[in-house]
Amino acid sequence: MKRSLGAANIKPEDAAEAKNWEPNANLDKIIGQLKGNINLIFTNGDLGEVKACLDKEVRPSGAKPGMIAPGDVTVPAGATGLDPKQTNFFQVHQIQTKIVKGQVEIVTAKQVIFVGEKITSSQAVLLDKLKIYPFEYKMVVRKILQDGNIFDAAVLDLSVDNLLAKFKNACRVQASLSLGTGFATSASAPHSILNGFKNLVAACAESGYEFKEGKALLEAAKNAPAAGAAGAGPAKVEAVEEKKEEVEDVDMGGLFGADEDEY
Repeated sequence: MKRSLGAANIKPEDAAEAKNWEPNANLDKIIGQLKGNINLIFTNGDLGEVKACLDKEVRPSGAKPGMIAPGDVTVPAGATGLDPKQTNFFQVHQIQTKIVKGQVEIVTAKQVIFVGEKITSSQAVLLDKLKIYPFEYKMVVRKILQDGNIFDAAVLDLSVDNLLAKFKNACRVQASLSLGTGFATSASAPHSILNGFKNLVAACAESGYEFKEGKALLEAAKNAPAAGAAGAGPAKVEAVEEKKEEVEDVDMGGLFGADEDEY
């Protein structure tokens, strides 16, 4: 496969063929991915649907000597159907057995293969005799080449909801960073404006000064039912009104050193 693809990217010696020939940068990218038991699938269809179709086609696979175990394998307890002459296969792996009705029976389940370890020939023979096929044989999509870009096939598992959640989380992180550093961005601006508005409403509640938006919010808070704190809202409003009256009754006549009647 590498040789064929590489030859396709070599300029032909024939002048007529070389006239319409152009190098294809995608071929070099494909060659770089051809490692191990790799297949190529060409499609104009939806990539997610192709991957879903391949994921459904799974076949059981037995353990083969020399392969790296993709998972743990445990031999279950119970009857094996093997005659007593084959107990040596179980003794090699320290599997406790007994003879029941002329056949070997495993007393206790035993793990014989551990994930990531190389499978030995004795392990493969034992599982084959017990007709245990612990692994799966399927096509696994590794990489996607689209529009000249190679990306991991895991992106095909992302739904629209996943993408929106990741985008919203990134916006929250950007807003938090911007607010923390004091550097305004489009993500932090709404929070800064809202915090400023809250400060203005708090100042109105304390000073009695009113503006249209702040008054509407205070009125809504005053009239809204507050579960568990029904008397808290009205009490605060009354306190603000009383303070407002005190400010209006203050005598400002002597502020410049003389009574108001002298002017």
